[in-house]
Amino acid sequence: MRAYQIQEYGGLGGLARRDLPEPIPAPREVVVRVHARAINYRDLLILKRQYPLPGAPDVTPLSDGAGDVVAIGAEVTRVKIGDRVAATYFPRWRSGLLEIEAAMEQFGCTRDGMLADFALADEEALVRLPSHLTFEEGATLPCAAVTAWSAIAGGRKPTPGQTVLTIGTGGVALFAVQFAKLFGARVLSITSTESKAAVLNRLGADAVIVSDECPDWPSKLRELTGGRGVDHVIETGGVNTLPKSLASCAWNAEVALVLALPHGSIEAAALRGLVTLRRLFVGSRATFEEMNRAIELHELRPAIDRIFAFDDAIEAYKHFEEKRHVGKVVISDSTTNMNATQYGARAA
Repeated sequence: MRAYQIQEYGGLGGLARRDLPEPIPAPREVVVRVHARAINYRDLLILKRQYPLPGAPDVTPLSDGAGDVVAIGAEVTRVKIGDRVAATYFPRWRSGLLEIEAAMEQFGCTRDGMLADFALADEEALVRLPSHLTFEEGATLPCAAVTAWSAIAGGRKPTPGQTVLTIGTGGVALFAVQFAKLFGARVLSITSTESKAAVLNRLGADAVIVSDECPDWPSKLRELTGGRGVDHVIETGGVNTLPKSLASCAWNAEVALVLALPHGSIEAAALRGLVTLRRLFVGSRATFEEMNRAIELHELRPAIDRIFAFDDAIEAYKHFEEKRHVGKVVISDSTTNMNATQYGARAA
């Protein structure tokens, strides 16, 4: 089968195309024919050895992928041949809290991921895709979408009329806009350019502040909320934006920290009111399945920036690394819809 492996860590030069044997499932394992995969920021960090968890030697990268089941072990009962599935980010995290042992096993890092024709997974690590999504759309879900759902629905869920603040136009932020609207929230978003603001508006943001034009965006947010501040923050900018996010908060706001903070600190004075800080790391299989039910019920579609062919996977990485994308970057086996741009429209 075709596959890519990280032959040497440090940069894109270490990513190599290989021909490998097709996997054979053990009794509780499943072989998935992977039709599409999506790149996340963590995949770049792993490649550059900047991720907290070291990647395995010669690992096949990417946590996110979608395909159909083509072989099952003798004891498999959760899925059947032909099922359209995606794998969970953490193969061993089924529900409840994330334990350290489960956190140490991740597709595309400590075990082979999705940048191959076939992927091998335990049956417990798979979820069925929403029926209206293509494989390219389904491939975007395991990391960014589940993280956004955990941020929106995993703590104090927004109630109708409350305000949710999103930061930027990364995959998590774009999914968060769509999910927050499902709860009847008013979504206020921060981004750097007018073109990115247009994408956020199309996804459902009620107001977008362009930070390059309005660096004092906490004051603008308080103006937009009648002086009260925002009720929920989906914080993806880390220490670079957290102080301003905190300055934008209402008295009992909740801030979901969805990325590890870089080196740095914040002033204690920034922790005003009774703000709750909640850190999270993607989500469990149960969270993934809950999210998929909501996606199917409301016929949501992910925001896809561009679709690359499998043979152009390194170009896809470059496109992602250069931060030219607004939406998910997908690597597909399909010869159709290449270079497609899709901004989270509902199903027709």
